[in-house]
Amino acid sequence: MHQEDDTIISFDATTGLSDLVIGEGLATPELDHPIDQQIFHIRMANSRGRREAATLLLKKMYGWRGYDVDPSAHHVLNRITLYAETGGVTVGTMSLCLDDPQLGLPADENFRDKLDGLRVRQRRLCEPSRLAIDKGVSKRVFAALIHISYIYAHNIHGFSDYVIEVNPRHVMFYKRMLGFQDFGGQRECSRVGAPAVLLRLELDYMGEQIRKFGGLMEQQTTERSFYPYFFPIWDEPGITSRLVQGRN
Repeated sequence: MHQEDDTIISFDATTGLSDLVIGEGLATPELDHPIDQQIFHIRMANSRGRREAATLLLKKMYGWRGYDVDPSAHHVLNRITLYAETGGVTVGTMSLCLDDPQLGLPADENFRDKLDGLRVRQRRLCEPSRLAIDKGVSKRVFAALIHISYIYAHNIHGFSDYVIEVNPRHVMFYKRMLGFQDFGGQRECSRVGAPAVLLRLELDYMGEQIRKFGGLMEQQTTERSFYPYFFPIWDEPGITSRLVQGRN
């Protein structure tokens, strides 16, 4: 299959977002990466080469802080990995782990009691993780990865909640920009050897925000979250169809 045939969606973008692994704020226009003037493509990392490219970006963005990146994590059966590229360069990646009775979620290692409390209430959990956006790359890349993961988890597979482990310095970013809420407090994350806070977001809420604000980034709006940078709601059927058909 040609690379062009397995693109989930393509878009152009011009607005910058500072390194999401490190900071919480938006980049200044002077720091925008020149590749922001190009076309971005979102695809599934479903080959060895693509998984290696995603892992290299993770190592670049996480490694200098001393965080470990396990390349084998891309092969977990209940996990998909998305990546964004432009001009043949991988500039963004994230993974989405779907809860499984046998495999569980990565957050179970540190917050099993909290997650089990949701499971007994019949909530279906999924965990975005391994997010890395190259420095200066458009905020639309971040929004696109999250939006496609939402479509995959909620619209196609019926999952109800995102749960994420984030460094305490990033808590306000995820609350302010996506609407996550405190859920499990702060504990030591055994995987990376750093403190982590468990946050939760109901995907019904995310859907409401997408319907309300998706696609409004170029219009005058007082909305300060990331939802105006999501795709407009009418793009969802095409994205859904390509995911369901396996062109990913």
